[in-house]
Amino acid sequence: MNTEKFDYINHYKIDAEEFDYFEERTGATEDDEKRVHEFIISTVNQKTKSILDVGCGSAWVAGYFTKKGVSVISFDISDKNVKKAVQEVVSDHHFATVGDSFKLPFKDNSIDSVIASEVIEHVINPPDFVNELFRVVKPGGSLIITTPYKEKLRYYLCIHCNKKTPVHAHIHSFDEKRLFSLITSANLKTTDWKTFGNKLLIFGRTYIVLKYFPFKLWKIIDSIFNMIYNVPVHIIVEYKKLS
Repeated sequence: MNTEKFDYINHYKIDAEEFDYFEERTGATEDDEKRVHEFIISTVNQKTKSILDVGCGSAWVAGYFTKKGVSVISFDISDKNVKKAVQEVVSDHHFATVGDSFKLPFKDNSIDSVIASEVIEHVINPPDFVNELFRVVKPGGSLIITTPYKEKLRYYLCIHCNKKTPVHAHIHSFDEKRLFSLITSANLKTTDWKTFGNKLLIFGRTYIVLKYFPFKLWKIIDSIFNMIYNVPVHIIVEYKKLS
């Protein structure tokens, strides 16, 4: 796929019309998403007062953090997703904006925490994406990204154009080294990362039992399995900005 010719703005507007990001998840997918959310929650600084949720999806970030008194901006390229987000999460602390993540309509150093969960694998230019998000992070704040870990990109032949099309529109695969290399800001303090979500546990349908486990206990079990058979599904990275 030639990403240089990829009309991502039009693509994801149509994508939002065709697919419901707010539909209820079930089974292993539901549990996997819950663990991704829990990892993000555990990474966000407890002193955070403002969050920008880039590619807001189901608006779960707003749903969780506004109840804690945190101001959350649900940001998406699709009008439909943004409108649904404010309908689903009604709060004086919840705001929403439509825009392009490569041209954020926010000032430098203006937001405590920026979250982009399962988004970067879709974007046309990961370095520009990361540096633009990091630009708006306040000194002492952080940018938190999750993405599939070392994903093997797969393609199918599109029935309309007869060209190779990436499955789930995933056009990039990442590990910690590639994620570290993306950011060029001189204001970067540290970069922390963690892999999680053992494939054996997920595909073995262990969620039937493990879904009842609290996050801390689940995380221990997941870590043990990844020490025995290292096949994590996700990586979470936190880019911290100098104070």
